[in-house]
Amino acid sequence: MNTHLKTVKLTLKGKNPVTLDHLSVRGNNIRYYILPDSLNLETLLVEDTPRIKPKKPTAGKTPARGRGRGRGRGRGRVGGR
Repeated sequence: MNTHLKTVKLTLKGKNPVTLDHLSVRGNNIRYYILPDSLNLETLLVEDTPRIKPKKPTAGKTPARGRGRGRGRGRGRVGGR
């Protein structure tokens, strides 16, 4: 779950704090969130439901043969060897 933050104060070990307007953090770098109890989550959380994409019409098309990777395994044996 990627996270996008606004008005962030970033503090690295042994460095002075840096204020950033925007910061995006990739989900695999997040271990956990610590939120204060006084935070009103109903007003702050944004609903991020996945959107359903419309299906493309398949009129006149036949389904493709096979679904594997690559082009197959060749012609097979020739001459019965």
